[in-house]
Amino acid sequence: MTRPAAPDIRVRKWAGGQWTDSPDAVVMEEPLQLLLDGTELSVVMRTPGEDVELALGLLYAEGIVRALDDVKEVRISAESGETASTVRVEASIVESNQVDVHLARAPRRRPERSMLASSACGVCGAVLIEDLRRDLAVLPPGLSVDPGLLPSLVERLRSGQGVFDRTGGLHGAGLFSPSGELVCVREDIGRHNAVDKVVGRMLLDRRLPLGDTVLVVSGRAGYEIVQKSINAGIAVLAAVGAPSSLAVALAREFNQTLVGFLRGERFNVYSAPERLT
Repeated sequence: MTRPAAPDIRVRKWAGGQWTDSPDAVVMEEPLQLLLDGTELSVVMRTPGEDVELALGLLYAEGIVRALDDVKEVRISAESGETASTVRVEASIVESNQVDVHLARAPRRRPERSMLASSACGVCGAVLIEDLRRDLAVLPPGLSVDPGLLPSLVERLRSGQGVFDRTGGLHGAGLFSPSGELVCVREDIGRHNAVDKVVGRMLLDRRLPLGDTVLVVSGRAGYEIVQKSINAGIAVLAAVGAPSSLAVALAREFNQTLVGFLRGERFNVYSAPERLT
């Protein structure tokens, strides 16, 4: 049976000077053990759901998988209830919270580290900052987005966050066309996981790279969010929160349009403003 992303609980609420018993919902956070060809690779803290997407998106970000044809099959527990139409998914793992990705061929490179990542960590365990620049290419010009469209994308992202509505404790990542059409939205307790799930979905749909899309994220734009989005070919990244200095430097280096403080009708552009015309 698939576990709920936001289980119901009972809480004691203090309001108006008195205690009451009240129902509530909290977002699920559990460890996911990621294996590569049967060998333990990483433990990721995440919200259960779309675990195949998360695993494939993370392997894509690491440069281990670059196309769906690199994947032979994905093994997962029957409890997850996950399937996919474009890759073989075997519900053959007894233990829950495990995903084992089997490759069709030797990877372009083997992972140099095993990661233990919390839901708040995107690049925990990275040996060198330069390692995170690996496989990144300068994004080409050409995409044009109406700047007046960006504020509405936040609301469209928000309307797709059903679990956030119940818990208030989930990050979201939404992928949009230049005209504002929603392509994909994913939620997770980790903002980096939400991006990995979106990229994993697009890998399953054979839509990578994503040069003609806009990515909107609910949290801040840290270095790791910029790195993951550039790696997927996303030309425009817009964040509700603030960017970091490293995020701005990376976006400028690889010609990504980086927008921060996207709130109401206002936002700041930190890199490549020429795409917003």
